[in-house]
Amino acid sequence: MARPFSLDRNSPVPLYFQLSQELERMIRDGDVLPGDRIDTEVELAAKLGLSRPTVRQAIQDLVNKGLLVRRRGVGTQVLHAQMRRSVELTSLYDDLSEAQHRPSTKVLSMTVKPADAKLAETLRIEEGERVIHLKRLRLMDGDPLAIMRNWLPESLLATSKDELETTGLYELMRRNGVTVRIANQRIGAASASMSESRLLSVKPGAPLLVMERTAFDDTGRVVESSSHKYRADSYSFETTLVAR
Repeated sequence: MARPFSLDRNSPVPLYFQLSQELERMIRDGDVLPGDRIDTEVELAAKLGLSRPTVRQAIQDLVNKGLLVRRRGVGTQVLHAQMRRSVELTSLYDDLSEAQHRPSTKVLSMTVKPADAKLAETLRIEEGERVIHLKRLRLMDGDPLAIMRNWLPESLLATSKDELETTGLYELMRRNGVTVRIANQRIGAASASMSESRLLSVKPGAPLLVMERTAFDDTGRVVESSSHKYRADSYSFETTLVAR
């Protein structure tokens, strides 16, 4: 906690919020690393000349954001900074790499089967046409982040389990001459099932972010349908809103 804090006591912004923002910047900038312990409420209050309730509120704010965790007998520790993703047509693998995180993938299943009526309608193909179904676990810096399910026509992609564990799906599609150009996307929420909680290392019923997407290529052909579930304490979507 050697970085100096910039607190403006004459500002209308509450001191607890200023401190919370300063601590959050330290975490996101890597001044403190996942697993590091931060100073206690008493130590921070003494160093900064703040009251303990002010410091406690600042720390609780970061606990609520999933950046800090309180552990009995250990103290307050830093968790992995939450991965923030702009709502753009990109792949999670590429976004993690660009954000200087270390993405890795575990292929849970890879099957080819005939499309039922509902999937055929989504992919705009004939019922019974062969479809690849992928189920993968995406990790960020070694920690589980998302369970990803993807469906795409078998004719669009020739790949292997090894390739899928070392390369992003969209990159593999580009190598096969498929360029994803536009997508319809819906973002929602769900509670983790027992199997999902085990894969993502969260408690059963923990909140998950859900992203469902149907992607199209340059010609308007549907090339992929997906349903991804993310740990809500480690992942968020960001977008910019403009007034009309």
